[in-house]
Order: sequence, then C-alpha cells, then structure tokens
Amino acid sequence: MSPVSPLAVLALALVVEAAAGYPQGMFRLIGHPVTWIGRLIGALDRGMNREDRPAPARRRAGVAALVILLAVTGGAALLVEGLLAPLGLVGGIAIAVLASTLLAQRSLHDHVAAVATALETGGLEAGRRAVSMIVGRDPDRLDEAGVSRAAIESLAENFSDGVTAPVFWLGLLGLPGIVLYKAINTADSMIGHRNPRHEAFGWAAARLDDLVNLPASRLTAGLMVAAAALDGLEPARRALRCVRRDARRHRSPNAGWPEAAMAGALGLRLAGPRVYGTVLVADAFMGEGRTEAHAGDIRAALRLYRRALAIGWGLVGALVLLALSL
Repeated sequence: MSPVSPLAVLALALVVEAAAGYPQGMFRLIGHPVTWIGRLIGALDRGMNREDRPAPARRRAGVAALVILLAVTGGAALLVEGLLAPLGLVGGIAIAVLASTLLAQRSLHDHVAAVATALETGGLEAGRRAVSMIVGRDPDRLDEAGVSRAAIESLAENFSDGVTAPVFWLGLLGLPGIVLYKAINTADSMIGHRNPRHEAFGWAAARLDDLVNLPASRLTAGLMVAAAALDGLEPARRALRCVRRDARRHRSPNAGWPEAAMAGALGLRLAGPRVYGTVLVADAFMGEGRTEAHAGDIRAALRLYRRALAIGWGLVGALVLLALSL
C-alpha cells in the first residue's frame, strides 16, 4: 500500500485534536508526550548544567544537551513514522492520531475560556486562579483588566507556538517535524530563561526556539488579520497597522506578531510592563486601544481565534485538494 499524503495526515490530525483533544483519562494513565520530553530535558539539565562551571562551558553543555534531546526525540519519531507509513491508510491514521497529541487547538481554547467563565461567575479571585494556569506572571498583582489582558495575550502567543507552528512543521517534515518542534519549544520553556541557572545553559534552546517560530508567528498574524476582516475592513486595517508598527518592538522576535494582531483586531492595548515572579519586564505595548479589558474581551478574542482557525483549516483543505489533483 502507498503511504498516505502528509497533507492528508495533517488535515486528519487537526480534525482529531479539535474533536477530542487529549483525553484526561489518558493523561492520568500515561501522561502526555510533552511531559515525557520534559522529563528528558529535566534529566539533561540536572546532569549537564553544573553551576560551578564558567558560563562558556555551560553554554557548550547546553548545546550538547540540545543535540542529545533532538537526536533522541527526532530519532524516535523517525522510527515510528518509518514503521507506520508503509501501512497505507491505517498507518496514516495512526500517524495523524499521534501527531494530534502535539496540537493545542482545543485545550488552548478551553483554558482561556475558563478564565472568562471564572471572572463572570466567581469574580476577580476566581479569575486569578484560572489565569495562573496559563501564564507565568504573579496573579495576585493583576486586577480584572490585567487578568483579562493576560488571558488574551496567552491566547495570541500560544495560537502561534501551540497550533500554527506545530501544524507548519508537521506539514513540512511529517511526524519528526512536529516532534522536533515540540522538543525545542519545551526546552525553551524549561531552560530558556535569563536567570543565573539557565542564561548560559539554555542559550541554544532559546535561540533555536526563536528561529523555528519565525514562520508561524507571521502566519498567525496573517490569519488573525484575515479573521478580523470578517467583522469589516476597519478591524482588519487596524490589526495590520498594529502588526506593522508594534510587532518588532516586542522583546520577543515572535510573540509581538500575534499579540499586535490580536490587539489591533479587538481595539485593545496588550503587553506592556508586566511582573513575572518578582521580575518586572518592561515590554512595549502592542496596539492602540484601551487597556481596561474584561471578560467580554476574552470572549471576543476566542471568537477571533475560532475564525482564524477556520481560515487555517480552509487553507489546509485547499492544499489537500490541490495535492490530490496533481
């Protein structure tokens, strides 16, 4: 039997994850692929990141750890895909189901919607508890507007690195592509921090994560601008204007693109100075609207997200049909 088209695998993975997500029962039973990757990163960090060594040596150790991580995860994905691909339709379905576990369309929507629901039904304290599940900043410092902006910013940024980027690398390189991307992204989230322990050791992970997210951040901004156009030309023009003006002012080379597009589409001002733990991050503002966001703005952001997803699904479907016609 001939292998199933990679684009068809991608389309099926999107459908499976949107419909079922990652079942909680399975998570309780065996964990999640990202948690398995995280355990490997944790072991490499503990074994190779020696704080008594000078920074250049720790940076070299971080590069070596990243190479080991990518060799293990990429090798495992290549092996699995090599075993399943020759099985034709059955193998293609199995690859799609495995790939779907590394997408976050549904879980991202559910976690952000939970913040809106918490604010609407339980007030500020409930909103703080809900938003603490998806952001790293100190929730006790956030008022209702701060909680709402944090949820919207998380939705915008994670749309890029939790949905668009995995889809991009799955479509380009198959199962190894999405697995390698998630390994890099998880490494950045765990060790790519500018703190005494990880600034040198996590340097390679942080720089590689910036690189592999470049295409997705721009694509995500484009999807949001297109989604905003469904509400009229003015929201789309505003979103595009904010992207052009503000995206490169963000401290991250990637996060500013979806955040600026989201801010412009909704008429909000996002990002700006924020506190993570005890550290003040003096970031630039994205957008030109109001900062007094509320639960209704989270709902509006989720509507924009769903529309952008639908546009993305349409593009994938068009590519599948084009590939079948060739």
